[in-house]
Amino acid sequence: MKDLTTQLIHHPYQPPAGFAAVTVPVHRASTVIFPNVAALRHRDWSHKTGYTYGLAGTPTTFTLEARMATVEGGRYCTLVPSGLAAVALVNMAFLRAGDELLIPDNAYGPNKTLAEHEMKAWGISHRYYDPMNPDDLRQKLSAKTRLVWLEVPGSITLEFPDVSALAGVIRAHTDRHPEGLVSVIDNTWGAGLAFNAFELGADVSVQALTKYPSGGGDVLMGSVVTRDEALHHQLLYCHMRVGFGVAGNDAEAVLRGLPSMALRYQAQDAATRALAVWMQGQAAVAEVRHPALPGSPGHAAWLRDCAGAACLFSAIFKPEISQAQVDLFCDSLQLFKLGYSWAGPMSLCAPYDVPSIRSAPWPHRGGLVRFSVGLESVADLQADLSQALAKISA
Repeated sequence: MKDLTTQLIHHPYQPPAGFAAVTVPVHRASTVIFPNVAALRHRDWSHKTGYTYGLAGTPTTFTLEARMATVEGGRYCTLVPSGLAAVALVNMAFLRAGDELLIPDNAYGPNKTLAEHEMKAWGISHRYYDPMNPDDLRQKLSAKTRLVWLEVPGSITLEFPDVSALAGVIRAHTDRHPEGLVSVIDNTWGAGLAFNAFELGADVSVQALTKYPSGGGDVLMGSVVTRDEALHHQLLYCHMRVGFGVAGNDAEAVLRGLPSMALRYQAQDAATRALAVWMQGQAAVAEVRHPALPGSPGHAAWLRDCAGAACLFSAIFKPEISQAQVDLFCDSLQLFKLGYSWAGPMSLCAPYDVPSIRSAPWPHRGGLVRFSVGLESVADLQADLSQALAKISA
């Protein structure tokens, strides 16, 4: 080879083996090079014994998948570009035209709108059930039901369901309908730290790695974990066919966040409990939702099943506080920034119109604000809430 361009593309140098460091190396690849035709034809990507193409995985993504399986207490993990992509992958892998899926009425909103639009257009029906009433789930299961979503706790309103009781209802139905029924839990709030989804009875657990595993508020990624090899391969082949992939640098960012995840979870949990208790005593507030608070819906199930409570709480204002006042309260906050997502270093908040996102009647007439507590000083955050509340009291 004489030409410099060719030499640089086909350079023979290989660094010596044996390099070890704290961080996982970042492998970025679309094309993967094979040593010979036999390897190209026969290399097995589906059991992670080799590499075939960037979408099928690299050493970096395989490492993150193995660690997320450990976090969740599962055996197999598949990475996708976002938490919502994890929801979509599960639905696409397990549902066919004519099937039905059941979703908690308090589930993550995009999960519901996905069912209302794409799933419906593909001939898949859906119904919403009350996650706080296992009998309601029992009554809504049918011979067409193939997938049941569980969510812990409910999105925005933070009710904590009895997952074991719901899983028992699903198992009893599956025994009568051996053609198959899959239970899937959105475990983003628990992060694999507060409880083990599989020990509570779920078949599959999904997370938005955007939240606690990353912790930086700068990465979009999701994971789908199971202990069942057959379910894993249904997910994996669907994953291959729809072309979901994650970037090496994004996988690196999540890998860098994992070692501190438990410490951040504990710190934000403690801060959130302190602020939730304080918020209960404020004159403008009718109710505070947080699973660790006695009186919050599902507290007994949380107490039995969980070792933590994440960084979220929601405040329901009294009916005499107008929506304009609630909005003024949010606009007056200085440390709590207005924004979606949670589990990052910065505290966030957002007001929600709950009746517009529920099919069942919402019993409260006051506005609701959900808070995500970051890593700032609790005293500073409390002072911020106090000065914003003073604005609407005046």
